[in-house]
Amino acid sequence: MASGVNKVILVGNLGADPEVRTTPSGQSVANLRVATTEYWNDKDGNKQERTEWHNVVVWGRSAEHCGQYLSKGRQVYVEGRLQSREYTDRDGNNRRVWDVVANSVVFLQGGSGGGGGGGGGGRAAAGAGAAASRAAAAAGGT
Repeated sequence: MASGVNKVILVGNLGADPEVRTTPSGQSVANLRVATTEYWNDKDGNKQERTEWHNVVVWGRSAEHCGQYLSKGRQVYVEGRLQSREYTDRDGNNRRVWDVVANSVVFLQGGSGGGGGGGGGGRAAAGAGAAASRAAAAAGGT
């Protein structure tokens, strides 16, 4: 039997500064809100756009780097896997959300919030490979 593939690749901008915390066991974790925007022309030729917001979770040393070097508006390349989690909201309703658990975050060009300067790229985790390089080049990064 063949196994499935659970892989997510995003190139987008941070909607807020990373939220970094430390778990009781001492592990660093960062939560990123990444916006990806799609543009197209409708059948009447009018320009349309749709923005999707993605929850991204980064662990370990990579989380620390994200907290140190990223800020709102900064463009990032994220590679990881999709993972769902359930919780109960304030009204007692059961909710399910999906997070991208990152195994690689590449810092692309600077955003409107400064983000540590323009154009420079950095990598928060190893392993992005050639796909990250192609995505960075396509997005105008290094």
